[in-house]
Amino acid sequence: MVIMAKKTREPQYIFESSWEVCNKVGGIYTVLSTRAKTLQEKLHDKVFFVGPDFWEGSKNPLFKESKTLLAKWRKSACEKEGLRFRVGRWAVPGEPIAILVDFKPFFEQRNEIFGWAWEQFRVNSLHSYGDYDESLMFSWSAGKVVESFYRFFELTQDDNVVFQAHEWQTCLAALYLKHFVPEVATIFTTHATTIGRSIAANNKPLYDYLYAYNGDQMAQELNVEAKHSVEKQAAWNVDCFTTVSEITGKECAHLLNKPADEILMNGFENDFVPKAVRFNKARKEAREILLNVANTLMGSNLDDDTLIVSTGGRYEYQNKGINVFVDALNRLRWDNRLEKNILAFVMVPAWMKEAREDLKEALKSDCPSDTPVGDPRITHVLHEQESDKVLGQMSWLGIRNLPEDKVKMIFVPCYLDGNDGIFNKHYYDLLIGNDLTVFPSYYEPWGYTPAESVAFHVPCITTDLAGFGLWANSLKGGDSEIIDGVKTIHRSDYNFDEVSDGIRDTILQFTKFDKKQVSAARKNAEKLAEKALWKHFIRYYYEAYQKALSKRDERMN
Repeated sequence: MVIMAKKTREPQYIFESSWEVCNKVGGIYTVLSTRAKTLQEKLHDKVFFVGPDFWEGSKNPLFKESKTLLAKWRKSACEKEGLRFRVGRWAVPGEPIAILVDFKPFFEQRNEIFGWAWEQFRVNSLHSYGDYDESLMFSWSAGKVVESFYRFFELTQDDNVVFQAHEWQTCLAALYLKHFVPEVATIFTTHATTIGRSIAANNKPLYDYLYAYNGDQMAQELNVEAKHSVEKQAAWNVDCFTTVSEITGKECAHLLNKPADEILMNGFENDFVPKAVRFNKARKEAREILLNVANTLMGSNLDDDTLIVSTGGRYEYQNKGINVFVDALNRLRWDNRLEKNILAFVMVPAWMKEAREDLKEALKSDCPSDTPVGDPRITHVLHEQESDKVLGQMSWLGIRNLPEDKVKMIFVPCYLDGNDGIFNKHYYDLLIGNDLTVFPSYYEPWGYTPAESVAFHVPCITTDLAGFGLWANSLKGGDSEIIDGVKTIHRSDYNFDEVSDGIRDTILQFTKFDKKQVSAARKNAEKLAEKALWKHFIRYYYEAYQKALSKRDERMN
């Protein structure tokens, strides 16, 4: 008896489409931009990232346009097919080829396109609003660009072309290719289901009632029918449906009625982390900056023995657990077991107006003062500051950063891009100065912020409702503790107080660590980060590629 070896299928061309290609918006940008180098090393210049081009002539700092790269195809696509796009390289490690598509011309065909999507795949666009139309026009044009490339270079099924769509914004491209270029194997990756995110954002219990929710019904109730529809149809119709964590996989199974075919955990590259002597120098500089801004703002005299703690990410007040972070630090403020000064930062971009001029002037004067500068709780001026949730919670709890308070909290409501007017440093340049970070997420499919934290050897606290927290637990074989580099706290729909107490107690525990224990926690954080590099996680993508190509071959035969 002869046993036939299982045929291994690997892609020769990979196209990936996302709204965040050369467009730094959120976590998907990090997923794609850090993985690009790993793919480029294996498939040099046969990996193409397709994104939207909405810069309208102004220079995109993340895109290096080339007039010679793929010039013959670009000229043909423009003249014969009326497609408008630019080709160049994404300014990230690996410098992969990026194709930025001008999708505006397709708005004239919007009704016909939506009609086609309904007739072919039952995508219901009737109740669309907001960014739906713009996203689907981009997605449609991205599909046409990939088709144009495929035809121009006379590719065939034997070339093993894979197209991967990220999030609902690019689903229509996958459906377009399945219909018009069935030789292309399609993958759809949802990083968070539309319904799951909407349920969480509307303060409805997601996890305890997940099994009882009907996705279609909830889409109607929460007014996200169109987005849910294209997402669901893509999940059912692509060759391989994927998501980023087991917890989001459960959402897919219940809310889209389609289990994920593969879990693609989010890795990263740590080339942005300083090495050896540079690391210690960067950490020292970060601490000096953080303490200087805090002392100037509050009129305090906190020294380097102060425990610096922060949270960060998008301003999703409940989903990211910002409310729990503020509450936990307030509980610690009243805890008589605390013997150490704690400086806490909420580094979350809000509706910022400008850097505070009074604080800028005080920082320039370089003259120590024991008098606070204006409101000692915030570094920048906000639009409609009186209705801000973080400041509102701080006021309600009586957090005023008084001299006698051992716990002081400062809201940094700007995007830390090096030009904020106060710190003038990038987020990573300040993250390295922390002793501890806290990301107590309620809705977090993966969680790059804790991954970034441990990469900088900063132990962190997260929850088991974040994919990263679950992964950390899986490595430990149980609940991960802060000495392991990550403390994973159990979180559910209804245990806010327990989570808040858990954060308080973990920070308190860390304040009592001796130098050897702190060093061990930092070393374990570094080791954990190394296990999350793309060189380890990329294999899950190749498993997805193989599944998609195998499914493609089945339906083509």
